[in-house]
Amino acid sequence: MRESLLVVALAISLASYAQCSGWQQQITCALSVDLDVHTHRFTGTEELHYRNNSPDTLRELYFHLYFNAFKPGSEMDVRSRTISDPDPRVADRIQGLAPDEQGDLTCTAARQGRQTLRTTHLGTVLRVELHKPVLPGKSTRVTLDFRGQVPVQIRRSGRNNAEGVDYSMTQWYPKVAAYDARGWHTDPYVGREFYGEWGDYDLKVTLDSSYTVASTGVLANAASIGHGYAARTKAQKRTDGKLTWHFKAPHVHDVAWAADPDYVQQTAQVPGGPLLRFFRLDKPELKETWDQLPAYMVRAMQFMNVHFGKYPWPEYSFVQGGDGGMEYPMLTLITGERRLGSLVGVSVHEMVHSWYYGVLASDELHFPWMDEGFTEYAGTEVMRELFPALRKERAHADARASYLRLAASDRHEPMSTHADHYATNGGYSATAYSKGEFFLDQLGAVIGDSTLHQGLRRLFASCAFKHPGPADVQRAMEQESGLQLAWYFDEWINTTRALDYAVKDIVPHGDGTAISVERIGEMLMPVDVAIRMADGTEHFLHIPLSLMLGARQERLGGKAWTALPPWSWPAPTYTFIVDVPFAGIRSVVIDPFERLGDQDRDNDQRTIAGGTDAGGQ
Repeated sequence: MRESLLVVALAISLASYAQCSGWQQQITCALSVDLDVHTHRFTGTEELHYRNNSPDTLRELYFHLYFNAFKPGSEMDVRSRTISDPDPRVADRIQGLAPDEQGDLTCTAARQGRQTLRTTHLGTVLRVELHKPVLPGKSTRVTLDFRGQVPVQIRRSGRNNAEGVDYSMTQWYPKVAAYDARGWHTDPYVGREFYGEWGDYDLKVTLDSSYTVASTGVLANAASIGHGYAARTKAQKRTDGKLTWHFKAPHVHDVAWAADPDYVQQTAQVPGGPLLRFFRLDKPELKETWDQLPAYMVRAMQFMNVHFGKYPWPEYSFVQGGDGGMEYPMLTLITGERRLGSLVGVSVHEMVHSWYYGVLASDELHFPWMDEGFTEYAGTEVMRELFPALRKERAHADARASYLRLAASDRHEPMSTHADHYATNGGYSATAYSKGEFFLDQLGAVIGDSTLHQGLRRLFASCAFKHPGPADVQRAMEQESGLQLAWYFDEWINTTRALDYAVKDIVPHGDGTAISVERIGEMLMPVDVAIRMADGTEHFLHIPLSLMLGARQERLGGKAWTALPPWSWPAPTYTFIVDVPFAGIRSVVIDPFERLGDQDRDNDQRTIAGGTDAGGQ
């Protein structure tokens, strides 16, 4: 499996940021870090091989220095203290950090070959001016020496989290910024998420030998480490009492690790899939729930492999640490003092990120809904498989309800808003998670749910390791459905227009009935209509939108539908004739299965009382 992964990595080295074709940068990164667990300070070296596959000449490189966000006065500190609804995990805590509690990451030297390079520290960003520019199609090697201090755990990363885990080492090293068709992505760190270059990482972590380390990658020196990875055969402890752990992680866009002297480890093998590792603190109160977790996660991984695409790496680790749940390549940090349902739920969500954050790896600052929303969508499917009681409610109904609450609030901003620049944290979360999930669920009503799932599998297969954008999702769905969907992606991503359709009129027309439907809001959408008869029978009709250049071919809600001629999108009303007697109709209902984000359900139904249109009810 490791060999096949490396072949895949080589085969996709020229993948793209946009439309899954073209170019993207390629790196190889060797990291070594030595941590003093008494002072919480560390030193390290980064050897970066950077291949410039872009058409541009690069005269400088940029790196992220995320730990510098955990200093009073940083942009993350100011943002948290001035936004109307700060994350309570951050709030004003950074402002109060003592010097020995703050984060720090400083590049002490940079070299290109033997040439010393000029560096400029810009908060959480480092600029490195190259001595020799990197021409298109050429490569260079840059070495950075760095030192840092692990901050008290506040957000995601740090030491001594609320559950007592010593080290959650995420965003801990100078991480080269992504460079794509939009140029450098040098966004300062204010607490949102990440976007990075694909590369093969070699990581060496040196610290006190009493600590167990969980990390992105596969432990290359397990036989000399022990700690639950293998029976130790030859001790490699240094004279200073430290041990060096060597991990290799092919074709990932980040590396993270955690360490504690009280970690205990369990493993579980996914049939035909990766080895799962579970690291928790050795506390009796955690044992019962954590002992049940592996069986659930094996089933979750199997479900994802079948329904959404195959996980490509040989291992995945669930690690107690951090401040809630946060995904990294081949690993997640989760808080562990939870009931079983919560523990499984957070583990499922973070593991499913491996498909959207890990393999597809869209630009999360510009398209956070492509990661969080799609992960929520797939995670909902997994949880319904694991817990049959959840199937009592329609899948993704919660996402629709959350979207409707968002749309009715003053926090609603377009999905195209940069993640850092949402006016509220609540608006960001509701948009990225709930609206992102509902975006897919509602699209299933437009093109068919099984077609949507085929589109997601197509996206995964064609855009793996290629940083897809919204256009790639649109094309995958169009290719599977045979429909044109630009109108859907344009309006739902770039606007907050209201969706509101209504039953306008029901009148006799000869031996049949004329029904008129009107668009009240500005948002366009195909419309499903149910005609419910007094004798209990029902007729289901589908009105496609003219912009689709076709109609949904699948059943919806398990019902057979009759497709009507398309609704010309400029027309505010649509009238159709049905060959059923007016006197036999009990009601006409728009969106009978409640799949659309229609913001006024009161006008979606009209009833017939004694042969008279009784209006909306």
